[in-house]
Amino acid sequence: MCCIDMVVFLDRRACGWVEGMDAPATLALVGLGVGVIYGTFGVGSAFATPILSLLGVPGMAAVVGPLPALLPGSAAGAWSYARQGKVDWQLGRRTLAGALPAAVVGAAASRVVGGPVLLVLSGIVLAVVGLRVLRPGHAVAADRAAARRASRRFVVTAAAGVGAVAGLLANGGGFLLVPLFLLALGLDMHEAAGTSLVVAVALTTPTLVVHALGGDVDWAVAAAFAAGMIPGALLGARATRSLDTHRLQRAFGMLLVGFAAWYLVRQTMALMA
Repeated sequence: MCCIDMVVFLDRRACGWVEGMDAPATLALVGLGVGVIYGTFGVGSAFATPILSLLGVPGMAAVVGPLPALLPGSAAGAWSYARQGKVDWQLGRRTLAGALPAAVVGAAASRVVGGPVLLVLSGIVLAVVGLRVLRPGHAVAADRAAARRASRRFVVTAAAGVGAVAGLLANGGGFLLVPLFLLALGLDMHEAAGTSLVVAVALTTPTLVVHALGGDVDWAVAAAFAAGMIPGALLGARATRSLDTHRLQRAFGMLLVGFAAWYLVRQTMALMA
């Protein structure tokens, strides 16, 4: 029987790929890896849903499973960046003004869209993130970026779009926030990652509440994943002080694109079956 000794921790339907293994330990190990990526680059939650799906966690549970870990994980990473002075607090407040209400709307819409479709959308997001990491484009001129940061209308409008997508896909929005802060608003990589983690702390809360009230969260899966992701986010944030993030970004981008391509083929075939 699948995970017969772990019934307390994990529903049998969620054991699939990890049959014969210690499911909570496997989920914690995956969470650790995602947390390191999240703490290093400010993105990584987009990785979590596809991986949980491959582990056999059912559709909506895989989509929302990372949420409880994102809250303390984001807080841990944000705390580390804040201690280094790598958070733009004013920009963070303006971003939340647009993103928070939109996240609630997106979270409510996700229940209509359904788990299988959201899994495919998560794969598409993963591919987009990977391409963006590999080809980040060119940041706008410094004076234009400063003008955009000073424009409440620009920041709030852009953040509303991020919040809606983050709520729909049940993640912290870092995969869109980091490129927005980095390329459109002129922050450096560390500031973009740090500020996005601060925003994610608040952005994750309403999304988690909506899904928790709707009974979408598998708390056993979420707890095991969080046990790894929280320390991983701290490790990743600290690692940025000494690692060559340019090389890491390229390797990370190649991994994302390759994984996303394979995952999308797999999920599309499953939908068509």
